Amino acid sequence: MEQQLSDSNESALDLRGLKCPLPVLKTRKHMRDLAIGTRIRIETTDPLAVIDVPHFCREDGHQLLDSAQIEGGHIFVIEKG
Repeated sequence: MEQQLSDSNESALDLRGLKCPLPVLKTRKHMRDLAIGTRIRIETTDPLAVIDVPHFCREDGHQLLDSAQIEGGHIFVIEKG
């Protein structure tokens, strides 16, 4: 589920409940049409996301701005490169 945050240059994706590789695939698809510099916050419950999301950012040229463990999952903030 996509949600627009207060800053028009940010959006959020709720990827809770999805298992690898779906969180990265859905993030990649969502980011495809975003402008460079746009930030996206994703929330996931997939335990492999702590490996997959940073790898996705490195491979696709995005910047992982923040990563935090929360109850039941993780939150990542990514800036499109």
